[in-house]
Amino acid sequence: MYETTYHRASSIDEAVALFGKGSDAKYLAGGQTLLPVMKQRLAAPSDVIDLARIKDLVGVEASADTLTIKAATTYYDIMTDATVSKTIPAIAHLTSVLGDPAVRYRGTIGGSIANNDPAADFPAALVALDATVKTNKRSIKADDFFKGLFTTALEDGEIITAVTFPIPAKAAYSKFRHPASRFALTGVFVAKTKAGDVRVAATGASQEGVMRVPAIEAALKANWSAAAIDNVAISASGLMDDFHGSATYRANLIRVMAQRAVAEAG
Repeated sequence: MYETTYHRASSIDEAVALFGKGSDAKYLAGGQTLLPVMKQRLAAPSDVIDLARIKDLVGVEASADTLTIKAATTYYDIMTDATVSKTIPAIAHLTSVLGDPAVRYRGTIGGSIANNDPAADFPAALVALDATVKTNKRSIKADDFFKGLFTTALEDGEIITAVTFPIPAKAAYSKFRHPASRFALTGVFVAKTKAGDVRVAATGASQEGVMRVPAIEAALKANWSAAAIDNVAISASGLMDDFHGSATYRANLIRVMAQRAVAEAG
């Protein structure tokens, strides 16, 4: 049996200080990844620093052009927040199909993107909406934040404080869920900016995690309709190929989920 020391930080500065004192410290957000990994003895941190009670990390704010969700805000609170539903309803929908009620009550947006699971939902929203990840040190564009399988641009000890999303003209998320885990076998987030640009991001399909889909972006920029994607060919190269679904199957799912998302966005 290994020992770990639990800390409940009351501020970001306190959390950073506690992290620096531990020999192998880990931050705890919602605990939906860290705690199962610890139970399986795949991680044995010297210190676990709970961020959930830091008031500066919880809440939702909006301006005329942006929606900001603070890092320790739970999926449930995002899903039920009136400001989220009014400004970017696609994010509210995304959280409603994320995991199960137990996960939604505890999981957080910051924890999800910091872990960067290849089948997580929120990375697709961040990339498609061209979001900015804010930390206690800097701001990082979503395109630069996600670096590959379970890898991000975060430095050791750095804390995500919030995510800021530009408010799009249209956006939607469509997800083909694994029936047991509820993770995305493939999920696609589509967004059209107020300036007319289009960004499309897929999760659950690539071996490297969240990915842009340039072919669908080009088709939708020329004609924002589900029919515009009918003949778009998606390469299976680099896509996951396992007993849940072949790379070819996932390539087809990217196209189909994109069409459903566009139809939902209107």
